[in-house]
Amino acid sequence: MKIALLGYGKMGKTIEKIALQRGHKIVLKTNHKASNTALSKADVAIDFSIPSEAFNNIKACIDNQIPVVSGTTGWLDQYNEMVSYCNLHKGTFIYASNFSLGVNIFFEINKKLAQTLQPLKQYSVAIEEIHHTQKLDTPSGTAITLVNQILEYSTKKQWHLKEALSKKDSEGIEITAKRIENVPGTHTVKYTSNEDTIEIKHTAHNRNGFALGAVIAAEWLQNKQGVFTMKDVLEI
Repeated sequence: MKIALLGYGKMGKTIEKIALQRGHKIVLKTNHKASNTALSKADVAIDFSIPSEAFNNIKACIDNQIPVVSGTTGWLDQYNEMVSYCNLHKGTFIYASNFSLGVNIFFEINKKLAQTLQPLKQYSVAIEEIHHTQKLDTPSGTAITLVNQILEYSTKKQWHLKEALSKKDSEGIEITAKRIENVPGTHTVKYTSNEDTIEIKHTAHNRNGFALGAVIAAEWLQNKQGVFTMKDVLEI
């Protein structure tokens, strides 16, 4: 499989390493807009660029009939527009806030826990996420996915960053975002009552899990058409 890497930072370089180990070839690696000629050499593109470039990168791939995997977060206000564009132009696209296989299992546990605790009003829920200091978006896309899953089963209708308010907002679910050197990603969901605490947590030890999931998603996309998620890839 010939892969175009759109975004060649730390994540792109880790993806390159994993892809080569799995027998694939990297035909393009760039931090800038890729030309149609360069994209045409690839069987699939993997986008881990920056929020301001992700939409145009994905659109360019769809325009060139190149299946595209995107793990860039911070641009999701345009996600529905991209889904419509992909379907209109018969493209192939998968987005995930986190491609780690473990995190996607964690998402399923989070959803089940929220559903189970829905009738138990004595529990309050909060989320904490910790990432490296180079992460551009706050909160993380993974934390947003987690909180949106919880909101499906909650009487609360919104979330807020703890740092953004001077006092606790009882109308929303609180997310604490911390930035610490050399932390690949830690996410904790905590339910607290007067009697006890229920906590689930995922800790990434390095970037390899994210990269492996992205490459597996790219492999899975071959000979497919449409818009997909990691639930499709993992059949969960």
